[in-house]
Amino acid sequence: MSVAGLPVTRRGFLQASLTASGGLLLAPAVGFGAEGGPPNPLGLYLRIEPDNRIHIGARSPEIGQGVRTSLPMILADELDVDWSQVTVEQLPLGIDFSGPTPQWRYGPQGAGGSTSIPGAWNDLRQVGAQARWLMRAAAAQRWGVPLDEVTTARGHALHGGRRLPYGELVALAATLALPSGPVPVKKPEEYRIIGRPQPVTDAREIVTGRARYGIDVSEPGAHVAVLLRCPYFDGGIARYDDRAARAVPGVRAVVVVPGPKPDEPIAANLATGIAVVADDTWSALKGRRALEVEWTRGPFAGESSAALDAQCARLLAGRGQVVRDDGDFDAAREAATKVFSARYRVPFVNHAPLEPQNAFVHVQDGRARVVAPVQQPAGAQRAVHLVTGIPRDAISVEMTRVGGGFGRRLTSDYVAEAALVSKATGWPIKLLWTREDDMQHDFFRPFGHHELTATLDADGRVSGWTQRLASASKHYRRPNQRPEDLWRPELYPDDFPSGLVPNYRLEWLAVNSGIPRGSWRAPAHTANAFVIQSFLDELAHESGQDPLALRLAMLGEDRVLDYSGHGGPTFSTGRLRGVLERVADAIGWGRRMPAGRGLGIACHFTFGGYAAHAMDIEVGRDGALRFHRVVCAIDCGRPVNPLGIRAQMEGGTIDGLSTALNLEITIDGGRVRETNFDGYPLAMLAQMPSDVEVIIVDSAEDPAGCGEMGIPTAAPALTNAIFAARGVRIRDLPLRSQLADALRKSS
Repeated sequence: MSVAGLPVTRRGFLQASLTASGGLLLAPAVGFGAEGGPPNPLGLYLRIEPDNRIHIGARSPEIGQGVRTSLPMILADELDVDWSQVTVEQLPLGIDFSGPTPQWRYGPQGAGGSTSIPGAWNDLRQVGAQARWLMRAAAAQRWGVPLDEVTTARGHALHGGRRLPYGELVALAATLALPSGPVPVKKPEEYRIIGRPQPVTDAREIVTGRARYGIDVSEPGAHVAVLLRCPYFDGGIARYDDRAARAVPGVRAVVVVPGPKPDEPIAANLATGIAVVADDTWSALKGRRALEVEWTRGPFAGESSAALDAQCARLLAGRGQVVRDDGDFDAAREAATKVFSARYRVPFVNHAPLEPQNAFVHVQDGRARVVAPVQQPAGAQRAVHLVTGIPRDAISVEMTRVGGGFGRRLTSDYVAEAALVSKATGWPIKLLWTREDDMQHDFFRPFGHHELTATLDADGRVSGWTQRLASASKHYRRPNQRPEDLWRPELYPDDFPSGLVPNYRLEWLAVNSGIPRGSWRAPAHTANAFVIQSFLDELAHESGQDPLALRLAMLGEDRVLDYSGHGGPTFSTGRLRGVLERVADAIGWGRRMPAGRGLGIACHFTFGGYAAHAMDIEVGRDGALRFHRVVCAIDCGRPVNPLGIRAQMEGGTIDGLSTALNLEITIDGGRVRETNFDGYPLAMLAQMPSDVEVIIVDSAEDPAGCGEMGIPTAAPALTNAIFAARGVRIRDLPLRSQLADALRKSS
């Protein structure tokens, strides 16, 4: 068969069919790649209605990073329609289990590691290009003209002075087949949507309160469940009395939810608890307060923040696991003109999403339905399978908009809890967490002590560098985790300045701790960028060099280095230099500053993107901070939605500053001490800059994500500016009262 002279096959990239309303449904053929494997060329479903409305499915969870807008923009541009024609619809989890291995139906569905845009860039352009090809082919057949004479614009097929809306071509297009190979995509100069600022597709719903978050889910017949969880790491139930709880009006059941045994992998729910199930939230909470429980304290009853600090000091006095060792650092140290060392401390932090954890789950008749705010819907499906035994192909997962993810919802313990309660009762369950639950039962960002040492030669060049880290690995208690690999999420071997210093060593020492750990915005980059960029400033000061000049000298000539970690496979010194120079120029680096004012700068490569911050701040004699200017620059490849990129950088900057200033989770007696925002104070408006200036590099490189790029360099730019203003060096986060105390001591 051929269309307009081109050979085609019945099985192409997309499969076309008509909907009941007469629209054209274009869906990917099933079986294009193993779940969890590398991205494969498959796309979202696409529906073109007879009235020329375009419906595009959003495959990835929307956690505030804007992919519900930016991903459909890619497809819509290649389809060559007006953005005003487009309606975006959230897709459910789509995995096909009919073959020997699970296959994604719509492409990888997840939100983490800033992967949504780079993982879909080629896929979605090809989906749009193939759909546009079908419209052109249908028009060519309708008009009886060669395909190459038909063009498109704004959702119409064009030939000479004739034009047909796509909606009038859907019936004929549904009978056609696609070419056997890829269809050419647009040239960048032809983009009409990509690269142009677009507000989020559901902005009106968000500001009017109509957006559907997980906490808004209400299903007929659902009961509300809340859990009282053991507050001690790996603790359990010694005894409990639920008679008073069951006597509360509206309470229907009390269910014990077992947690993992000590030292077993955490594969589903996080902690042992007791669920109170009621007709409504108030009754469930009242019933929970009436529970009488005596907890066992578990194997970490003596753990505290002070004990962890002491453990780090002991570890750093010894030797650890060397994970990268270039050249001969010991020889460089012996030959050095100057050797400088410093230690830094980065605390545990909580994710603190505005929307606490919640999930709706109904387990019945060998099937389960999940409706929840998740970052990894396939992970939620796996969690339900683990705790119920229901086959994964009998578990449906529907995604709501997420009221804050930040890595917390990469794990689905709260979904597993809801599934266990639903299985025990037979009822549809809406599980709710309170803020106190969320604060105390998290997968916290790992804590650690970093010891950095650098050697300089007679010309002031950095000849040797070592970073020694004593930390609690976030891969603690992950299934199938080898002890010798626990360092991998804590130190990234190819991060700056590796490959740029001839004698370079990384060493990791394992801290023993019972607190659960996990990914928190840009995982280890938040810690490592702070210590590396702070240490560079200290090194510049000790050697009498300008901090910007030292960084530029270390980056050296523009070159591309191998980068084996996430965000690779390469790292460009020229692109990092580019964002560094952009913020330095914007802030007026090198100008004379008034007393009490200082400039700070920092740069970092994160998950395929390059970012830098420069700050102009004023520090009062009492330690009060005033931000005069905050500038950040990002090179995340070709910008898809500049408005979304700007919002991500602004939000990341604020989050980075808030965390650096105020936030720490502390441990006492084998449990988390903080319970709410009174002890974990997110930054107030008065503490923050009035504006964050964002410079977006107009790059021709393939796009990277940018959900995490604004975080890592905010803290070191701030602390470096504080030193420039008042000579106080911050090595221990958060700042809180440190700055005021240091200034009082120095006065």
